[in-house]
Amino acid sequence: MTLEDVPEAERISDEGFFELDTRMRRLGGPEPARRTDAHRSSWIRRTCHIVRTDPGGCWVAEDETGIVGIATSYRREVLWCLATYAVLPHRQGQGIGKPLLAAAMNHGRACTRRMLSASSDPKAARVYHQAGFELHPQMYFTGTVDRSPIPVVEKVREGTAADVELMDSLDRAARGAGHGPDHELMLSMWRLLVSDTTTGSGYAYLDERGRVALLAASNRRTATRLLWAALAEGPEVATIGHVTAANPWVLDVGFAARLELHTEGYLGLHGMKPPAPYVHNGALL
Repeated sequence: MTLEDVPEAERISDEGFFELDTRMRRLGGPEPARRTDAHRSSWIRRTCHIVRTDPGGCWVAEDETGIVGIATSYRREVLWCLATYAVLPHRQGQGIGKPLLAAAMNHGRACTRRMLSASSDPKAARVYHQAGFELHPQMYFTGTVDRSPIPVVEKVREGTAADVELMDSLDRAARGAGHGPDHELMLSMWRLLVSDTTTGSGYAYLDERGRVALLAASNRRTATRLLWAALAEGPEVATIGHVTAANPWVLDVGFAARLELHTEGYLGLHGMKPPAPYVHNGALL
C-alpha cells in the first residue's frame, strides 16, 4: 500500500464493513450506515500514519479492476498489531484474504506478541483462529448515562505531549509495548485525560464524540477514576467499547451508570494475556 492507495483503501474498508453490519445486524438494532465524512477523514488520516511508520506492514490486493482487498499492520517494539483487514464483499471466498493477512503478519515475524480487534464475522474469526490467535469475546456498553451515581472526580487533569513517556510505560505494563509514534497522532485527534498520583497512574483518550478511545492504568482504582471522568464530561448517550473479561472494573462503572451491556467481536491475542487495566482501541489497540 502507498499513500496514494489510501483513499481507495478507505472505500474498500467501508464497503466491507457496511456489508458486514448489514449481514450481522441484530433484530431491533440500528440501521447500518456508511461512514460519515468526519469518520472517513479520520480513517484516512490514521491509515496514512500507519503507511508512513510501517510501509512493510500495509498491503493491497489488486487485479485488472483495481484494489479488491487491503490489510494494514504495524510493529511497536515487541508487539505486532493488525489495524485493518478487508476484502470487497463480492470478492470474498476467492483466495484473496489469506495472502493479504500472511503478508501483513510477515511484517511482525520478529515480534513475540500479536494483537488484533475482530468483528463478529464468523468467517473472520475462523481465519484468525487458524492464524494462531486466541479469541477473547468483547463486550460494549451503550445507552443514556444516569448521572446520579457519578462521583466527584479528582486527581484527573488534561494531558499533553509531556505525558508520552508516562503513557508508554503504562502501555508496556499492560500490553508489553508502548504506542510510541501513535501518541503523536492520537494527541492531534483526541482529548487526553491523565491521572498521576502516588497511588497510581493512568490515561484515557476521548475521541471526537467524547467516547473512550483508549484507556490504560497501573491499577483498577485509577482506571475507574478515569472512566468516571470520561462519562462525566461525555455526551448523554455514551458508548464504552472493547471491554474484555479481564477488565471487570468497566462492568462496575457501566452498570452503575445504567448502561446496557452487549457482546460484539473478539480481541485476538498471540503470546500475551488480555491487557488490564486496559480498554483497547479497535485499530491502534
